[in-house]
Amino acid sequence: MHTLICGSLAYDTIMVFKDRFKNHILPEQIHILNVAFLVPDMRREYGGCAGNIAYNLRLLGGAPLIMAAVGDDSAPYLARLKQLGLSARHVRAVPDSFTAQAFITTDLDDNQITAFHPGAMNFSHENRIADASDVTLGIVSPDGRDGMLQHAREFHAAGIPFVFDPGQGLPMFDGVELLDFIRLADVCTVNDYEAKLLTERTGKSLEALAGSLRALVVTLGGNGSQIYAGGARIDIPAVAPEQLVDPTGCGDAYRAGLLYGMARGWDWQKTGRLATLMGSIKIARRGGQNHKPSRAEIAARFSAAFGENLD
Repeated sequence: MHTLICGSLAYDTIMVFKDRFKNHILPEQIHILNVAFLVPDMRREYGGCAGNIAYNLRLLGGAPLIMAAVGDDSAPYLARLKQLGLSARHVRAVPDSFTAQAFITTDLDDNQITAFHPGAMNFSHENRIADASDVTLGIVSPDGRDGMLQHAREFHAAGIPFVFDPGQGLPMFDGVELLDFIRLADVCTVNDYEAKLLTERTGKSLEALAGSLRALVVTLGGNGSQIYAGGARIDIPAVAPEQLVDPTGCGDAYRAGLLYGMARGWDWQKTGRLATLMGSIKIARRGGQNHKPSRAEIAARFSAAFGENLD
């Protein structure tokens, strides 16, 4: 049985400006801004929330299915999915479009200027949950607005439990729409910033929102995470990483751990512990899909961190 992961496949082009933006942007001339940054270092990463979540779930031995939309430039990504043993049968090719991509320029102070082109992602609503078979769990992660709304409704109508993961897509929705997502979903997961925005837009506290869900998960970066479930709050400690390199994709790695535990019917304590471990493993490598621990290595690190067996 499969976990259906609805979300984006994207290319991330990351460039490093070996100076500081503030040295080249004149505040008094901001109204006629015209700057160019020489970026001798550049790399292209495979990303997108659906791609990153599926990658991590595959590392754990799960059975992910990706549902996404890509453009005419998708051949390298599709080849990578095949190499990783990830099915692309629910990845829709949209003619005359680009695959979603972010262009990120970082300076020496870790400030970032990002341009994001959604491209084919805006056609995600053309994918239908009913087209996927043998699905017992799902997730609606950041994607085209119409696609996110539609897939949530379709998961619910099909009786398939799913996680609502609004991520950077949260600002696209108003309070009424967010409450509708929560009504339909079984679990909602957000980071601490998104949690604040969620409460502001809905006018409800985290505890009140959690009352409509099996669980509400709030990640806190290096401070671990909190899971509101059954009228209680479960505090999940962070796991110290081997090194702090790049937070890109850590949230997606966490969500893969969450889905893995849910698919196996684990309690929230154990599920949250695996999720936070996956984020810790990811942060030690650049990009969202360059960490390569074996299943045995993940199990050993889980045992070392929490004193219990993974399975």
